[in-house]
Amino acid sequence: MDEEIISRIQTVIAHYGLSVSAFADEIGVQRSSISHLLSGRNKPSLDFVMKLVNAYPEVNLYWLLKGEGGFPESTSTIAESHKTAEPEEKVVAQSDGAPSPIKEVSQDPPHTIVLLFEDGTFQTYKGKKD
Repeated sequence: MDEEIISRIQTVIAHYGLSVSAFADEIGVQRSSISHLLSGRNKPSLDFVMKLVNAYPEVNLYWLLKGEGGFPESTSTIAESHKTAEPEEKVVAQSDGAPSPIKEVSQDPPHTIVLLFEDGTFQTYKGKKD
């Protein structure tokens, strides 16, 4: 599994046309960390994974960790995923008749929860579908 994640990290580096040093600088980690990771000496940590997906929003977390989904994730997919994560907004009238926006939070259980551990491992829990 670790080799597959390493391969996907190399794909990200190549996609952006970066050197290993430039990639390390972009995500804010030491250059030696990337070198050790790519050589297989170290496993990617939770901190490393989060820095990578924060620096490059086109990198799908599921793709990076499990190889599911695609890369690069299109901007429309990113926008759509953010759109569905936002609570729906309803407008109701206050007692004085003025409209008042109220955010409605979905009562549906989450479909998937991913726990990321500091040792670089993760665990996925899938919600039940009715």
